[in-house]
Amino acid sequence: MRLHLGVVDVPYSQAIPAVTKRALRWRYGKKPWQRLGGTTTTGDVAKILEARYGVMATFYELHGDAVARTLEDVIGGKLESLMMGAPLSDRIFEEGDLSPVEQEFRQFLDGREMDGRAGVPTAAAQRGVNHRLAHPYARREARPSFIDTGLYQASMRAWVSDE
Repeated sequence: MRLHLGVVDVPYSQAIPAVTKRALRWRYGKKPWQRLGGTTTTGDVAKILEARYGVMATFYELHGDAVARTLEDVIGGKLESLMMGAPLSDRIFEEGDLSPVEQEFRQFLDGREMDGRAGVPTAAAQRGVNHRLAHPYARREARPSFIDTGLYQASMRAWVSDE
């Protein structure tokens, strides 16, 4: 079995601002948004954040024990149900069994546990950039890194595959 930490691939509905296009071009080469079909998705953002900051790897380093406890609880509950006469299921881990891991990840981002690592807090977080508002680049109070629109944080999923 293999534990996966990833995101549901959801497109960001907004157009890519010119400032972001300049930053993407500077970091990733000529017009990377065109390779993405013009729309950035949470999967694209997750790849960029993992390559640059190692967000999910850091989460697992810091919260691996909590993830292991969740896995133990799920397996223990399935064994208990089996011993009490429940029918045998094809899968050990069902949809939603690992939601405590997903909730832990959300709290990890909200709690600013990445702060102090290289490049974190990000400049956008320090400036309070928020693309949920009409004027995203207006000066605001600092926010946690990696929670600009909240879509990356909300689309995080954990699952187990048979590999």
